Amino acid sequence: MNGNRLKFWVAVCGTSLSFSLTMAGAWAQSDAPKTTTASAGPKLAEEEYKNIQALKGIPAEQVIPSMQFIAGSLGVDCEFCHVAHANEKDDKKPKVTARKMINMMMAINKGNFEGHREVTCYSCHRGSKDPVGTPIITDEEPPPTAEEGKKPGEAKAALPSADQLLDKYLAAIGGNDALQRVTSRVQQGTLTAFGGQHFPVEVYAKAPDKRVSVMHLQNGESVTGFDGRQGWLSVPGRVHMMSAAENDAARVDADLYFAAHVKTLYQKFGVDEGTKIDGHDSYLVVGRTEGKPPLRLYLDKKSGLLLRLIRYAETPLGRNPTQIDYADYRDANSVKVPFRWTLARPGNRFTIQVEQLQQNVPVDDAKFVAPPPPPAAAAAAKP
Repeated sequence: MNGNRLKFWVAVCGTSLSFSLTMAGAWAQSDAPKTTTASAGPKLAEEEYKNIQALKGIPAEQVIPSMQFIAGSLGVDCEFCHVAHANEKDDKKPKVTARKMINMMMAINKGNFEGHREVTCYSCHRGSKDPVGTPIITDEEPPPTAEEGKKPGEAKAALPSADQLLDKYLAAIGGNDALQRVTSRVQQGTLTAFGGQHFPVEVYAKAPDKRVSVMHLQNGESVTGFDGRQGWLSVPGRVHMMSAAENDAARVDADLYFAAHVKTLYQKFGVDEGTKIDGHDSYLVVGRTEGKPPLRLYLDKKSGLLLRLIRYAETPLGRNPTQIDYADYRDANSVKVPFRWTLARPGNRFTIQVEQLQQNVPVDDAKFVAPPPPPAAAAAAKP
């Protein structure tokens, strides 16, 4: 796999379609088994990968997300630390340094923050391979904050409640009754990604929470599916069953009635002023549940529609962010549907533009069944 293709695979991780792309890059560069099957308990990193040192004891499924967090924090790719096709080798100095930095970060958090992860790779690196130790001089004076812009004695503007904003969002897309009348959705379009490459893509959804995405590549199909309980990822010759964290993200993507269900997904919600997105002012609604990363929703102040969703995946080293921007809303059977969405991770992004959409059409349940592992991988998995 060439460098550009590997960067493309890693760049688009973070939504259900993109999981399969990431796994393709991971399989091509790792010594892990070619398929993941159910077992009595999750494997540890050192049981599945060679020469694990600083990350001993973490679940094996967290190794690749941890590497993605390091790559995003430093603005580098896999081969900055690793020898191509031989990840276990210690030939490169940055890999040895990275182990020291991981141990240092963990020691700082243990000794100063009662073991809570307050300091991460990004705390110092800020997207650069060299830590940022000197304040940056910007080209322009930073704009005043909302508080600085207030007149003396002026009270802070009252914000709508989370319930009001989420109710407005549901109404904006057509209301619960119209939404519940949608039983399936089939979308065809084009995915534009790394270097302006274009790939045909199809997305099949069936109520309440089944979804399959198919991207047509030169070397075969990249498929991501979720059957309501379990997700999977497949590329030619490879099948991966999703981890718990991957399933959580896929479940949100697959929820055909997300606007109606979002209130039930988190224990509490907070509201703040949002940012301007594509010329639209927004409110920020943040969902929180103890022990889970937050969900950030940016809702158009005027229309109430969802402009941006940001979610986070926990890793032992820090949170990997995924940002999805929604645009080009159009009416389909009395429901507003975004015909364009852009998914961004640190350093890269891709856009899907829908060109054809059908709703309430038959979708065979067979589409939501994971394919069997390839014969060679299935044989290797047998005891």
